[in-house]
Amino acid sequence: MHGVGLVRGINVGPTTRVAKQQLVDAFEEAGLVDVRTFLASGNIVFDADRAPGESERRAVEAGIEARSGVAARVLLITEQEFRRIADANPLLDAGDDFSKLVVTFVGADLPDGVKVPPSDELAPELVRLGTRAVYQWCPLGVSKSKLPASFWKSVGEVATGRNWRTVLKLLEELDTRN
Repeated sequence: MHGVGLVRGINVGPTTRVAKQQLVDAFEEAGLVDVRTFLASGNIVFDADRAPGESERRAVEAGIEARSGVAARVLLITEQEFRRIADANPLLDAGDDFSKLVVTFVGADLPDGVKVPPSDELAPELVRLGTRAVYQWCPLGVSKSKLPASFWKSVGEVATGRNWRTVLKLLEELDTRN
């Protein structure tokens, strides 16, 4: 079984540095194999005998902190689920700059009652909800997103975003494993 690991908030500043080998070691110690990292911001593809669960997720988080001193949240997603989330992206026609098209993966199904603010409050940004993802088109740039912190708190405990270019790179790597 192939899977994707997404580590939240590492290597985005001097206090969140985690070396590639520290990531690989943390994933391998949690029982995941053929671990490969991509880019510098916590994108991992791995293999496993079975779908990783909560114990593996916690083990990876503990391993990263023990090795680097950085406490980071981790999502472990099966290849099938990662592809389903990517295939469900309703905003692929919103624009052609894939650095401004973002998929935020969440650790569980979005809770009932999660509401996107009215479109006139977000414009020109577009936001759509999936089952385990939030899709955003941020034409002014991700750093200028108008989604309030209260929205992000409502989506769940673990969430981490990737721009569409990164999603495509992870899909390419998964393709090489099949």
